[in-house]
Amino acid sequence: MEYSFYAFVSRMRYITRWGLMRNTFYENVSEHSHMVAVLAHALALIRRDILGLPADPERCATAALYHDASEILTGDLPTPIKYYNPEIKSAYKQVEHVSAEKLLSMLPQELRQDMAPYLFENDPTVHDIVKAADKLSAHIKCIEELKAGNQEFESAARQTRKALEQMELPELKWFMAHCMNSFRRNLDELE
Repeated sequence: MEYSFYAFVSRMRYITRWGLMRNTFYENVSEHSHMVAVLAHALALIRRDILGLPADPERCATAALYHDASEILTGDLPTPIKYYNPEIKSAYKQVEHVSAEKLLSMLPQELRQDMAPYLFENDPTVHDIVKAADKLSAHIKCIEELKAGNQEFESAARQTRKALEQMELPELKWFMAHCMNSFRRNLDELE
């Protein structure tokens, strides 16, 4: 039997994000997922190694790699629509669930049990870290667009910053205080 899960995952690169915005540079779901994995890993390391709280950096990074996998089948629904009202949000969550189930069915039975937690994350700490990393990635995208002179992202930058500030994760607050300003610098300023 042939299994197409990984072939579908490779197609994340064809799904463009920020579809309603004029972009200076385009970001696809694959690029976004990589950055979210890097950030989730960092947040979990900060949580575990700096703050002394329990965290599994590898699980967080892997969950982040697959956090938008359902979009392979659904596409990237713009945030203003996805969260327009509770009914749409709930319906979209159901669509995402069906999409993730479909993707899971594209794996050999022997792999499904190990992959299911990454497509249906239910550990609260992992979920919160991945959600924070996802929002961080969006905020970083906004900063990069603003640095390039694209004022289209000004409102999104404010909204994502506010959402990050409202999250009650000490590792996120640490990252914001110690790492976030670096994203505003150019290459020469980073060295």
